[in-house]
Amino acid sequence: MFSLVAQVARFFRFNAVEMPASPAAALMESADLRAGVDAHHAQELRVAASAWLSVVR
Repeated sequence: MFSLVAQVARFFRFNAVEMPASPAAALMESADLRAGVDAHHAQELRVAASAWLSVVR
């Protein structure tokens, strides 16, 4: 669980210019990139993006 939180925190450290419109979009893009390499990690990123969207709403 801590690694998931660390991944989310890492996305917020980037400059605003480098980031997509929302943190959830950044997490989903990262999940798409990781899907072929590590499916479990990609799923964790998708869960984090979903959690972000549920908190924001």
